[in-house]
Amino acid sequence: MFSGSIPALATPFRDGAFDEEAFRRFVDWQIENGSSALVPCGTTGESATIDNDEHHAIIRACAQAAAGRVPVIAGAGSNDTQTALWHIKEAQIAGADAVLLVAPYYNRPSQAGLLAHYSYLAERSELPIVLYNVPGRTVTDLLPDTVIELHRRFPDRIVSIKDASGDLSRVVTHRMGAGPDFNQLSGDDPLALAGYVLGQRGCISVTANVAPRLCADFHAAALAGDYETARELNERLYPLHRAMFADASPAPAKYALSRLHDWFSPEVRLPLVACSDAAKAAVDAAMEGLGLV
Repeated sequence: MFSGSIPALATPFRDGAFDEEAFRRFVDWQIENGSSALVPCGTTGESATIDNDEHHAIIRACAQAAAGRVPVIAGAGSNDTQTALWHIKEAQIAGADAVLLVAPYYNRPSQAGLLAHYSYLAERSELPIVLYNVPGRTVTDLLPDTVIELHRRFPDRIVSIKDASGDLSRVVTHRMGAGPDFNQLSGDDPLALAGYVLGQRGCISVTANVAPRLCADFHAAALAGDYETARELNERLYPLHRAMFADASPAPAKYALSRLHDWFSPEVRLPLVACSDAAKAAVDAAMEGLGLV
């Protein structure tokens, strides 16, 4: 269903406001450089600090700019089930092809609570759902038994997972429990190559914001089973993978994008701040090593 290089799009801001013109240019650039799907309003899009009107406007702008050329997987998660449902409905109106639903954060539901949350949304969504497990940010961990049960209950609605747990054994567990057609995506650029060997089909990526063509080439090679080429590209990209988290994300990615495009501001929203000089140096070195600048 979804595969290859899928950037979790950074959201450009200028003077505190969503810069829609820059965002639409960014979407075009991503598609022209081989990205196979797009994720607006994810973690890298600073979903935690955009208001609801902005959230829906960003999804709408992404879907309009993509114009059916690649799927749009709209970030629609919340730790409030009713707010998540609202985002799902608005994403459908905006023209998204699927929604990405992060595990509820802060209120720390049990596995039974996660089953109830996702079941409630699946029963009311007309869009395919990509689960998103990132316990390092949410504290809540969407365990494999819960993932498998959700897919069993809603095989035509809960169709995919973005897993950023760092536990690659879960790829095998999901595959054995939910079947090989359950669409598994990596949420960690440095682990994507290993994930392909185990059964993942792509990566919702931070690095692809900055190096979309190289990331697309890497994922194409991995999907084709050309692991020699994929390994070579992975090693070339690895310093950039690391640099993207040399400071609080997405500040390093936005700094990198500002170096690539004079129309993309490095501005982030509080409580994030511009990345440090040390992080900038790491980004500069990685980009120069790849010939991006």
